[in-house]
Amino acid sequence: MSEHAPAVPAETPAPHPIRLVVDDDLARSRVTVFFRLLLVIPAFLWLVLWTIVAFVVGFIGWIVAIFLGRLPDGIHDFLAAWDRYLTHVNAYFFIVADPYPGFAGQPGYPVDLAIDPPTSQNRLTIIFRLILGIPAFIVMTVLIYVLEIVGILAWFYALFTGRANEGMRNLQAYCLRYQAQTYGYAFLLTGRYPSFES
Repeated sequence: MSEHAPAVPAETPAPHPIRLVVDDDLARSRVTVFFRLLLVIPAFLWLVLWTIVAFVVGFIGWIVAIFLGRLPDGIHDFLAAWDRYLTHVNAYFFIVADPYPGFAGQPGYPVDLAIDPPTSQNRLTIIFRLILGIPAFIVMTVLIYVLEIVGILAWFYALFTGRANEGMRNLQAYCLRYQAQTYGYAFLLTGRYPSFES
């Protein structure tokens, strides 16, 4: 009779501080899908303006974080709302979600981000954050091309069926999640590198 040691449960890694939450029923309005390119223009214009301010605030946050070892709450909240809004607009544009995104970057959109509060980060990684982020930005760029290609296919699929294809939607959501985590890492919302796993 042989005795086996009891199985030790493997530790599950803590969830990433920036998580994509998909609460979408796959239904799509053919009319809004057909006119999506026009309908999204106001949201894109607002996103461009917000992005300009986000880069300025992000630079200020970077300087402050070097001394504090973390982003101040107000800067973190502003940049988190920007990252969330970027995700909402891209989800709408690429047919990953159907309702029009609001303009405030507030939680509650069918394809949304859950972003943890600010925590202490290593000052050395803060100083070199953009350099450290280069590999993630390369991967993100490839995934954005995937998002765009699948977005074209999703447009045709939704236009003819009135629904999103779940497989395409999930692949696009994966791309959006990686994008959100990459920008979150670059803007110091988290010290954790973007993950290939959810």
